[in-house]
Amino acid sequence: MVEILSPRPAATVMTLRDGPEGYEILMLRRNLNSDFVGGAYVFPGGGVDASDAGSAAARLAVGVDDARASRRLNLASGGLAYYVACLRELFEEAGLLIACRQDGEVRLFNDGATIARMAANRRAVNSGTLGFVEMMEREGLHLDLRGLEYIAHWVTPVGPPRRFDTRFFVALAPYGQIATHDAGETVADQWVRPRDALEAHERGELDMIMPTIRNLEAIADFATAGQVLAYARSLVDVAKTEPRVVERDGSFVILLPGDEGYAV
Repeated sequence: MVEILSPRPAATVMTLRDGPEGYEILMLRRNLNSDFVGGAYVFPGGGVDASDAGSAAARLAVGVDDARASRRLNLASGGLAYYVACLRELFEEAGLLIACRQDGEVRLFNDGATIARMAANRRAVNSGTLGFVEMMEREGLHLDLRGLEYIAHWVTPVGPPRRFDTRFFVALAPYGQIATHDAGETVADQWVRPRDALEAHERGELDMIMPTIRNLEAIADFATAGQVLAYARSLVDVAKTEPRVVERDGSFVILLPGDEGYAV
């Protein structure tokens, strides 16, 4: 009997900024040697860690507590960990830190000494010698969750060697910070308008997986980043999307809810 893997809880953040020709979204290219969607362009994200659900992370959270986060994600408890994971993954993979002081004042990282210190912190966090929450405490920072909006929920279908139960969020990029890939898990970064990313995928220039494509399609027609955030806030219930892989005429096909044969 083939073992069916339970999907690991994960969080992904679609990071936005306004540009002169419309808003842009941050995309990272995964390392070609990765054992999960190697070479694909994705949004910053990854599995939820135990530290994301710890009491220290909860003490640092500003704007959202576990009760509120869990209600939004339709969970009995533990929702805050997904929000924390978004900010941690964004810092680890893209070098962007959405942070504030305890009183809610937004922190700007725009002087040379601070930029250098936070770059060193990022290297330490990525190497595993420093915990993300520990770094936040040491810097006197809090997790600014006030602008993080829940927008989608995807579960990896049965079959792949890794499965994730992923909550997608949207957030504005922190002002004045520069995104950079980590040169480990990710090997390239770019800001791109969603419609341009989709067209590049059609031309074979950007490799993307279905959840990435569908989430870009869902927001591609908005004019500004603010409109995307407003749309996410307006969603009363976020449906869980569970693709299924079926074999047809010797080939494997991915079906989504509503597709012919999905319910069989």
